[in-house]
Amino acid sequence: MTTTLDAVLEILSWAGFGGAVTFGVALLVLWAADGTWLPADALVDHEPDGTWVRWFDDEGEANSARVDEHTAALLAGRDRADIWYRHGWRGRMRLTRRPPVRRLLVGLSSGFLAVGVVALVASWIVLFVRG
Repeated sequence: MTTTLDAVLEILSWAGFGGAVTFGVALLVLWAADGTWLPADALVDHEPDGTWVRWFDDEGEANSARVDEHTAALLAGRDRADIWYRHGWRGRMRLTRRPPVRRLLVGLSSGFLAVGVVALVASWIVLFVRG
């Protein structure tokens, strides 16, 4: 029984720390690939062919983007919105500063780290209780 408990705690600690590192690296890659996003005040146009968002970037150039159905539902009934646009690109915008998948990766990395720490502490407790 004790060797089984030791094995389970060892596997959980390795899986926890390994998962935390894996999702942490994925988070780092996402951060590097995401680029720079700047805030802007945008006009929202509800037209028959879809919802369009129009704004001026940091260089004073006019930009516009047709939004997807989910974003159009969030902007329903609004004529202005605070947006984030991709610096150096035309027609790229979103409503949040960070990508939505970032929260998922942070949660998974934190959860795996917690499993690893709990398993490691539990294995130390088992080691000293036996001794």
